Amino acid sequence: MIADPSVFQLDAFLVEEREEVERAIGRACDRLVPLLSDELLGAACHGIRTPGKRLRPILCVVAYRACGGTTEAAVYDLGASLELIHAYSLMHDDLPSMDDASLRRGQPTTHTVFGERATIRAALALIPAASLLAHRAAGDLGCDDRACRSVVRELNRAAGAGGMVGGQVLDLLAEGGELHAEELDRLHHMKTGAVITASLLIGGIAAGASEGELGGLERFGRGIGLAYQVTDDLLDATASAGDLGKNPSDGRLGKSTYVALYGLEGTSRRARTLVDEALEALRRAEIEGPVLTALAQHVVERKR
Repeated sequence: MIADPSVFQLDAFLVEEREEVERAIGRACDRLVPLLSDELLGAACHGIRTPGKRLRPILCVVAYRACGGTTEAAVYDLGASLELIHAYSLMHDDLPSMDDASLRRGQPTTHTVFGERATIRAALALIPAASLLAHRAAGDLGCDDRACRSVVRELNRAAGAGGMVGGQVLDLLAEGGELHAEELDRLHHMKTGAVITASLLIGGIAAGASEGELGGLERFGRGIGLAYQVTDDLLDATASAGDLGKNPSDGRLGKSTYVALYGLEGTSRRARTLVDEALEALRRAEIEGPVLTALAQHVVERKR
């Protein structure tokens, strides 16, 4: 653990962690080979391997360490299970029936390469695959059966109707309308924040965190999860598709955004307030997490 956050080099840290996550994603794709047809395997691995920030696996690993876990390959496998869920959501988000996006992370979207039918089915297959991967990884980390079940339950709770899928439904229903601040917060706590929060909780559960620590991680996750989406709206309004590596923006799709509600300056202030509240949650839970602090600040300072 980094003792002095003032000398912590976040960029170098993220490069190293992403390399480990990419290796874990490679192992995950290998484990999909006996489970999927060639057609679905190609689409699934395309969606998983499309370059990205890998924030969710990294948060899982960092939370695991912050709660006393010792880093080993299996914790990256645990983190990769979250990236499978994230990939599933992006593959469906990009479909012509939803956001109709041709570009994701600077690469052609999966449906433009493999077709809509294969993309829909492959993305759905990633949900049970993520559960299998998470259960196996938790066991490899020495978790008992109760903890392994808790990890899988948290993963599926975040991915399902009470989390990401439910948030996506609300997002679709809200297109063309105007949401109030509370409604927009609820939508994004579910659509974006649920899996980010689960990333932290799963890392904490695997490390044997106390109830107080898990509560702090949950509040921290809710804060930075919403800050992440607030910052996304800010970037959508100020950066080009080339800068972001994706298109189109939510504004052009007729969706409610924080920028529409608060303006550019107000949206920036909202993101920073959420991060401050998240960091306060860590302090109250007495979690010594300089890396978590740096990652929270990165959420609102990133350029894409």
